[in-house]
Amino acid sequence: GDDHINNTPRQINILKALGASIPQYGHVPMIQGPDGQKLSKRHGAASVMEYRDMGYLPEAVLNYLVRLGWSHGDQEIFSLDEMIEFFDLSACNKAPSAINLSKLIWLNKHYLKTLDPVHVARHLSWQIGQLGIDPSEGPHLPEVVTAFAERSDTLKDMAQAALFLYQDFADYDPKAASKNLTAAAKTPLQQIHAALAALPEWRAETLHQAVKAVAGTSGLALGKVAQPLRVAISGTAVSPPIDGTLELLGRSRTLARIERALEYIGQAGIDG
Repeated sequence: GDDHINNTPRQINILKALGASIPQYGHVPMIQGPDGQKLSKRHGAASVMEYRDMGYLPEAVLNYLVRLGWSHGDQEIFSLDEMIEFFDLSACNKAPSAINLSKLIWLNKHYLKTLDPVHVARHLSWQIGQLGIDPSEGPHLPEVVTAFAERSDTLKDMAQAALFLYQDFADYDPKAASKNLTAAAKTPLQQIHAALAALPEWRAETLHQAVKAVAGTSGLALGKVAQPLRVAISGTAVSPPIDGTLELLGRSRTLARIERALEYIGQAGIDG
């Protein structure tokens, strides 16, 4: 960094005294916080490993760092080979650059959606492990990546959002439950339970048709059936598409959670 320019003459003199060859020195501008101050922990992560802990992919961090104070036209996304080919010190800015976490999140979302899910899954496995969960006790991680990539900013977000696929949740989200796990949802959930239990194969396509059929026979819009089901199986009102979520969760967990939701509805004051 250019904060070490003053040290360079001393380093050169030391090397000369030792009879060592003098390298070619280069100094690039400092990276500052959004407030223009020296980057520190109060601005967030302070080391590369902390960015991993926060759920950023290595590709996103590297792409972000190479663009700090350097540009190649209007290009924002760079492969490693392109970074090596295009990078030139002459294109570096002379002024300090500032950390912009919104830009890093944008890059991270891009790589979550475009990298091979098998590659992303290796990083997701670590994040899930940090939550004390064995990722082998649930759906295959590449399939989880595919399902959750569109709605996740970071791997940490993804791990938290997918946690219900690997362990039972403690409680329903109060707002989601009060709106969706009502007396009116009891019969559709009972019908869905029976329909799903009878399915010969557990695939997203057949699951979608089963939920759609229950909505049709109930005279309800699909959302009026799918949303109580979503809250029943995930504990919240937000998840990937319901058919894919059911497939990931699996038959036994799905049926058990519908039964749990029916018990919840049957509690005093809910079932009337």
